[in-house]
Amino acid sequence: MASEMAYTTLGDTGMEISRLCLGCMNFGSGEPWMLNDEAASQELIDRALELGINFLDTANVYSRGESEEIVGRAIAERDRSELVVATKVYFPMRDGPNAGGLSRKHVLDQARASLDRLGTDYVDLYQIHRWDDETPIEETLSALDHLVDEGLVRYVGASTMPAWKFTKALYTADVENVDRFVSMQPEYNAVDRHEEANVLPVCESEGIGVLPWSPLAGGFLTGKYDRDADPESGRAATDEYTAARFTEENWAVLDEIRAIADARDATPAQVSLAWLLHKDVVDAPIVGPRRIDHLEENVAALDVSLDPSEIERIEDPITPRWPAPGKD
Repeated sequence: MASEMAYTTLGDTGMEISRLCLGCMNFGSGEPWMLNDEAASQELIDRALELGINFLDTANVYSRGESEEIVGRAIAERDRSELVVATKVYFPMRDGPNAGGLSRKHVLDQARASLDRLGTDYVDLYQIHRWDDETPIEETLSALDHLVDEGLVRYVGASTMPAWKFTKALYTADVENVDRFVSMQPEYNAVDRHEEANVLPVCESEGIGVLPWSPLAGGFLTGKYDRDADPESGRAATDEYTAARFTEENWAVLDEIRAIADARDATPAQVSLAWLLHKDVVDAPIVGPRRIDHLEENVAALDVSLDPSEIERIEDPITPRWPAPGKD
């Protein structure tokens, strides 16, 4: 039986969002691992909304706009005021000049293109997908502020960057008297905790909403992989992202998560999501289920209440450090 959805506000704003956000990166055909099935994608969105999820996160670059189009068609007959729709800008959408980045031209062009694909008059949360070293942050913030003034965007957010860059953006917005970022999407889960030593303290002190991506570490924290799996067995990770989590300290974390899940008659995925939901700084982990039963399993994590000793057991094997290997 799925849990009743809980809601919170996004950071210091008054906008109410569900405690889980439906990530829409799987919708489309741009990569072999994507669903490549619009009917199945729409069924997932419909079920998420039935379960009380009101928060959908996509990006222009996901299948070069295909994800946005699928989301747009799925919500076309819905009451728009009940939904919180988020998308992003930064990565190239074509070859050639002005195809990517955070210039005023690219941001304004892509915002309107995203609105067309989503079939909506406005986006609730428009996020910079990465930091652009080639464009002054003042230019990007001015463009985003213009979109807010025009009523095309309600709030602006950011994703994945060093704390000093994010802090610079926040303080620049204050100095320039333009809309500041209200949210941050970091990679954050029980085995990827480097952001605890990077951007999360900034978010906590500045009232920034935190929307963790990869809350299950690319599937590692679902418990479906085995320490001693035969690489040819199908129980080993098939992508580099997940395989990179196969370290001794990460397996130690998963051992504790599995034990807690067994004791609580829950699943490792539910315990992993519950760990995130217990963090005061976290507003809504972004889940990306490929099947409805996985979606329902994720939502049932709201019923899992961890005690301090269990949280300590999950956290004990890892000391968060920044930069983490492969991060900058």
